[in-house]
Amino acid sequence: MRYVNVIGTVGVPACYGGFESLVENLLDYTPDDVKYTVFCSSKKYDKRVDIYKNAKLVYINNKANGKESIIYDLKSMKLSLKANIMLILGVSGCIFLPFIRKNFKGKIITNIDGLEWKRTKWNFIIKWFLHYSEKQAVRYSDVIIGDNKGITDYVWDSYKKKAVLIAYGGDHVIKVKNDLLYKSYSFCKNKYAITVCRIEPENNVHIILEAFSKLENNSIVIVGNWNNSKYGRELKEKYSNIKNMHLLESIYDPEIINWLRGNAYVYIHGHSAGGTNPSLVEAMNFGLPILAYNCIYNRATTDNKCFYWSNCQELEYIMNIKTDSFSETGKKMHELGSKRYTWSTIAQQYNSLY
Repeated sequence: MRYVNVIGTVGVPACYGGFESLVENLLDYTPDDVKYTVFCSSKKYDKRVDIYKNAKLVYINNKANGKESIIYDLKSMKLSLKANIMLILGVSGCIFLPFIRKNFKGKIITNIDGLEWKRTKWNFIIKWFLHYSEKQAVRYSDVIIGDNKGITDYVWDSYKKKAVLIAYGGDHVIKVKNDLLYKSYSFCKNKYAITVCRIEPENNVHIILEAFSKLENNSIVIVGNWNNSKYGRELKEKYSNIKNMHLLESIYDPEIINWLRGNAYVYIHGHSAGGTNPSLVEAMNFGLPILAYNCIYNRATTDNKCFYWSNCQELEYIMNIKTDSFSETGKKMHELGSKRYTWSTIAQQYNSLY
């Protein structure tokens, strides 16, 4: 039996983001000779269980994100010293790996996520810390996982170490038919584009909003955490009263968010930082035409087969001129998504590393 301890997520059942969805789906494909332990933040779960999908859950009394994530990860690592494998998701706590390595004889596998230290939202000190933690992760881990070719190329170029390419699955999403939801989202009775993201500068929400403010005959629904930052609040105040824009707060109900995405006619993806974004591969598995921000990560994920934009004018142009090609692009995205971004494939890749 191989004991795999999962470190760095908010926990399961998944209620937060990409890594949580990753673990949720890995547990569905657990081999008979693997036993998972997943660390969860007690700050996030009012209802706690000891076992979930045959995995043992251990609760840590710290937040899994922000400053507390460093201590959260350290506590999780210290409680994992007798495991066979540490599966570390994210680099926040990897600053401690030089010390953990001295007392841990098993295998350390780290998914470094996107290049978090490059995000403009962080100040110099946080950027330095995250970059230094990334260096420790690469140096002291037995295996480094990059979720995108842009990330694996970066690891080789920066550290001369080969990283394993394993993306995310997106085939857990299903189209929802529920006409009752039109009562709450009556604007969805008409054709609309959709974006689901955190409201951050790196996701280029300001460009998307500016473009659609000039596309009066095209409605857009954007779902995100508008009130979590000055950036989001200012954008919401500026654009929320424009008739063709529907700015919704984060939605965690799978039925509602899948209904909103499944009924859209095009997906606008503005992420410019990080690697393979879960919301992008989910949109691909819905078979939505993709209009993605032009960067190496999005091009790698979509295999250069969707539409790309770098500014407001280019996004406007695609929406005005290229709509006849949307259906064909949607078919290409669905074919690629169902071939490359399935959880059975992703889980097998992780299992092979153990």
